[in-house]
Amino acid sequence: MGALLEQYLDQRFNQAIAGVDGLFLRTIPIEKSIVPEHHVAAFDDAVAIIKKNDTIAVAECLCRKGEKIMDKGCDKPIETCIMFGSMARFYIENKMGRLVDVDEAVGILRKAQDAGLVTQPSTAQNPGGMCNCCGDCCVILGAVKRFPKPAELVFSNYQSTINGENCTGCEICLDRCQMEAIAINKDGVAQVDLKRCIGCGLCVTTCPSEAIGLIPKSDASRRIPPATSMDQMMQIAKKRGLI
Repeated sequence: MGALLEQYLDQRFNQAIAGVDGLFLRTIPIEKSIVPEHHVAAFDDAVAIIKKNDTIAVAECLCRKGEKIMDKGCDKPIETCIMFGSMARFYIENKMGRLVDVDEAVGILRKAQDAGLVTQPSTAQNPGGMCNCCGDCCVILGAVKRFPKPAELVFSNYQSTINGENCTGCEICLDRCQMEAIAINKDGVAQVDLKRCIGCGLCVTTCPSEAIGLIPKSDASRRIPPATSMDQMMQIAKKRGLI
């Protein structure tokens, strides 16, 4: 099953990612990667999303689990998928996940981000779930990574910026970036390719010289996600109908 799914993803799923205006994937920043004076909307704040939900479940990441079954993938944490409300109850009732409280859910989120995973709730202001993904195993993030301009395919309101004067060229950010959006230039300084940056903030939190920051995109580029997951699915369906 894993091998067949991988074949489908390689041959067909990538096509579904393009043309739906980034609605398939939403990336929100690590909280501590944002400059304090920049206001972060509640729908772009992972902790705020967790805290507003009464029923929370955590489950294993099917993407990384599937890759491990086929002796592929990475060694990043497995129990990182967080569900809310009716989706959480479904996972708990069917023994696919376990009930957690807000504090444990936030702790799981922090550990996932420390391990270099990208926080991705569904593209809705009131998401039913929140994944923490890697570029090695994640179905959607992996598909986006194959495109030359991932930033155009992801619903994100932030982007990285690098202060070349502070950069020491240590290359830590290169390993943290799941989109391969950062490179070291001829002067030995890191530079970010904004066509590939999806604004997750992973590069910011481990920079020893504090040379990298995460800033909001211009007002013209900032977007508000659909109110609910149903609205998200309807928008995707409408856009697919035009392709």
